[in-house]
Amino acid sequence: MWIVITLAAATFQILRTARQHELRGLLSTAAAGFVRYAYGAPLAIAACAVDFGLAGQRVPSVPGRFWLLIVGAGVAQIAATVALLAAFKVRDFAIGTVYSKAEVLIVAGLGLVGVGEGLRAPGWIGAAAVTGGVVWLASKGSPASLLRQAGDPAALLGIVAAAGFGLAAIGIGAASRSLTDQTAFHRALFTLTVLLIFQTLANAAWFLITDRRELTATAAAWRPAIWVGLFSLLGSISWAWAFTLESAARVRTLGQVELLIAFAVAHVSLGERHTRADYAASSLVLAGVVIVALVG
Repeated sequence: MWIVITLAAATFQILRTARQHELRGLLSTAAAGFVRYAYGAPLAIAACAVDFGLAGQRVPSVPGRFWLLIVGAGVAQIAATVALLAAFKVRDFAIGTVYSKAEVLIVAGLGLVGVGEGLRAPGWIGAAAVTGGVVWLASKGSPASLLRQAGDPAALLGIVAAAGFGLAAIGIGAASRSLTDQTAFHRALFTLTVLLIFQTLANAAWFLITDRRELTATAAAWRPAIWVGLFSLLGSISWAWAFTLESAARVRTLGQVELLIAFAVAHVSLGERHTRADYAASSLVLAGVVIVALVG
């Protein structure tokens, strides 16, 4: 079940990214990042109202540590997003993206020291294959050039982003699993809604202090932004659901299949063509994903 849900999460993430392209000419980078929280939170609240109100589902029992986990995961995810966007600004998209994908190995490594759940021995082989394939793809066939730039500010920011996203994944899963008296889906929905509310309030407070015009611009761009919020909500629910069912290490590794989905969309919808090296790297990612999913 977790495999199907993770694949759905990766697909919704690709759709959200595609919609975000429409916002590039309307909003600043910071406001474009805020959109996913600001427009996702009301939709999540509505979903909770239907699920726990109209449908009569019980609200999960909430222990005290849930709130600490939510705050920690929310701050980590916000910080990771800021670091990744800063990486793109400092240098370029490819370098920041490649190093942010170290999240797969960081999450697995945290499992070794008792933070979250780790991978079994075959899973490490799969995670290494996925990471290698991602590096090969994003470096356009020249991984050595990325290694030479390991001290580049964009690379360091990418690694910070990877650590933040990894901690957020572990925190979201732990928060959802800490809830009781409900099924995995309902716990995931409740967890996500609380997370989005916290992130929306935190981001809005930051804009109130630094630049209130960002809030006005975000509200004015509601037509394209609402689609970002919808796909972000569906993707986030799927991620949270998957984190509830399986370890963050396995889920995030399998989630790298989004790169293959992006390739397929680019090939079919945009008519883009790729090299044999691209397909070889994609095959390496796919092989690693299969190993982690089946025996990791």
